[in-house]
Amino acid sequence: MWVIKREDGYEIDNIPFYVTGLAAGDIVSAQPDTGGVLWYSELVRPGGHSTIQLWFSRQEDVEPVRAALRQRGCASEVSDLPRLVAVDVPPDVPYEDIKAFLEQGERAGQFEYQEACLGFIEPRQEDQEHRKDTP
Repeated sequence: MWVIKREDGYEIDNIPFYVTGLAAGDIVSAQPDTGGVLWYSELVRPGGHSTIQLWFSRQEDVEPVRAALRQRGCASEVSDLPRLVAVDVPPDVPYEDIKAFLEQGERAGQFEYQEACLGFIEPRQEDQEHRKDTP
C-alpha cells in the first residue's frame, strides 16, 4: 500500500486490494525492517472511508461499473488482476445507496463483493490483532 508520513503515523494513500479493516485516509503505525519496508502495527485513527473489493465475472464489466460508482461519488482502482477492483466510499457518500448498487450487481452476476472496511463501524480488537505484523 502507498502511505504518506504524518506526524502521528502513516496515512494510507490508496485503496487497499488485499487487506481488510483498513481504508484510504486511515492513519496507521508501522515499523520499518532492515530493508526499509514498513510493517503495519495498528490503526491509529480511522479516516471514515470504506473499502469495497469487487471480483468481476467478466473483465468487460469492469469499466462500466467503475463509471457508475464514480457517478455515485466513489473512486476505484484496478489491481494487477484486471478483474479485481478496490472501491473507496468517502464518508459523505450515503452507504445505503452504494450497498443497493452492489447488491444489484451481485444479483445480476456481474461481480461478487466484499465489504473489506466499513468506516462508519468502529474497528474491532480482533481485527487489530489479526493484522499485526502485516506488510
